[in-house]
Amino acid sequence: MTDQKNLLLAIVLSIAILLGYNMLVEQPRVEKQQQAVEQQKLDQQSPHQAIEVPPAPAGPQAGKPVESTGAVPQATEGPKLGVDTSVMTGKTAAEGRAKALKATPRIIIETDRLIGSIALKGARFDDLVLKDYRETLDPESPQIELFQPLRSARPYYAEFGWIGKNVKLPGRDALWSATGGRLSQDTPVTLSWDNGEGLVFEQRIAIDRDYMFEVTQRVRNKSGAAVSLAPYGLISRTGRPDILGFYILHEGLLGVFDETLTEIDYDDLIEDGKVNPPIQQTTTGGWIGITDKYWLAALVPDQQQRLNTSFSAGNRNGEPVYQTDYLGASVAIPAGGKIEHTNRLFAGAKEVAVIDRYAEEIGIDRFDLSVDWGWFYFLTKPLFFALDWLNGVLGNFGLAILALTVAIKIAFFPLANKSYRAMGKMKLLQPKVVEMRERFGDDKQRLNQEMMALYKKENVNPASGCLPMIIQIPVFFSLYKVLFVSIEMRQAPFYGWIHDLSARDPLGMLTVFGLIDWNVPASLDVVNIGLWPLIMGITMFLQQKLNPAPADPVQAKIFMFMPLLFTFILAPFPAGLVVYWAWNNVLSIGQQWVIMKRHGSVGKKTT
Repeated sequence: MTDQKNLLLAIVLSIAILLGYNMLVEQPRVEKQQQAVEQQKLDQQSPHQAIEVPPAPAGPQAGKPVESTGAVPQATEGPKLGVDTSVMTGKTAAEGRAKALKATPRIIIETDRLIGSIALKGARFDDLVLKDYRETLDPESPQIELFQPLRSARPYYAEFGWIGKNVKLPGRDALWSATGGRLSQDTPVTLSWDNGEGLVFEQRIAIDRDYMFEVTQRVRNKSGAAVSLAPYGLISRTGRPDILGFYILHEGLLGVFDETLTEIDYDDLIEDGKVNPPIQQTTTGGWIGITDKYWLAALVPDQQQRLNTSFSAGNRNGEPVYQTDYLGASVAIPAGGKIEHTNRLFAGAKEVAVIDRYAEEIGIDRFDLSVDWGWFYFLTKPLFFALDWLNGVLGNFGLAILALTVAIKIAFFPLANKSYRAMGKMKLLQPKVVEMRERFGDDKQRLNQEMMALYKKENVNPASGCLPMIIQIPVFFSLYKVLFVSIEMRQAPFYGWIHDLSARDPLGMLTVFGLIDWNVPASLDVVNIGLWPLIMGITMFLQQKLNPAPADPVQAKIFMFMPLLFTFILAPFPAGLVVYWAWNNVLSIGQQWVIMKRHGSVGKKTT
């Protein structure tokens, strides 16, 4: 048994573990979730009605639950969505967006981290730009635009409101008035709308230093009769965004309901052009939203109230429209009384420290799961914290990866020492194994018996070299996940030509590693191997040379081919992961050589 065999066995075992987990745990969980969703669809006689639950402890503004009042407005209702040709014809998307923003009066949003505006027509959050992030490494590239207004190419917005029966409500075309013209972290604004029948609706909007809006909705009943209203919030997105489509990353709709994370793909709502029924759940606490790889828009309702939630979709002018929403309990407002309901909206980057702070300070249930930490959450998130801390000490995430690799090596040193000692003994016994193969090659049973007897006599366990590698495989996957999903790694530079550790090595063989200015076609990416993947492949080959070669010529050729195979496999991976693997190989070569030298398996043969 050789180290290469151990590697192959470790890979096979890890794949078996992942497939087994998917088949025995993940797949049954998804099927159970789908069955629950189907049952909910059968149980629901009218779509998404306001639920009746006991209100919070009575206070001066508390009402009491009453009958159902209706349904949350759907994304395809109200003002026209999608592209307005009168706006877009002959214009770029940016010009169309700018013109769409001018189509309605607005409240300006300006904080240290956000710029944008709120449309007074509809009280809609539909214009938001992240000041700290740009589309590319070019400092002059456009800033990330999260929300988009109606009548732009692909509207993306959030709104809050009330629903009720036989009540004149502020619809999506209602023009609100405002106190103040600018929303900042120090200056909240209040929007108001009078229905002319004795009801005054208000929205007090505040924002903190990062990405959380607080929206307090008030209704004052100046009429002579009681009315019943239920609060709602929704996020609507027109058009399906470009997604990576990676199995390890969820991009789409998601939420936490009764302490359970639910992830809904775009295909779950619109499949082959067919709109599927809404997916509805009730919950106390949690949140609901739409996520991209690095960006998130999420509704955060009162964590103590029982709510109905919904994931739904539709079509508008040939464009798919996706919506997440929640609907609270109906509350009676007596004549001369008022009610108040506070909601929150997160709209920004999924920065781990910010997300965790909101989860703790506001008490948002499992808000940290908006970052897709994956199956190995218990390992992935601590690895992120370790890298983030090392980055703070060393000032570079690339150096943090190198330092973390050393720490992992130290942690696994006892296992590695045992493994390399076993491999050293195996290498010393290799000539005897070759001799046995020549003598008993045709008698497999006798050959195995003689080999087992030899291993027992020499006190060698052929499988002892597998354990360290098997243990390190989850570390490898977790580090890959950290590099792939955490925004802190986005556009994080290393040294030399690596300007983004979360992207593949930009230098390739087909450009002679940057010496030739040639835009390599995407069809040739598979052979356009970068310099760091080549370094990784070379170090893997050198490490392999320290190990005893298989006696079987076919196996020997297969294992000699593995460094080349892994070079091609890892070439498109994030550069930070390839740096980790190459550096890990270098440390392993040194560690293995010292241990095997100490135990006499380098430069010596069996007696």
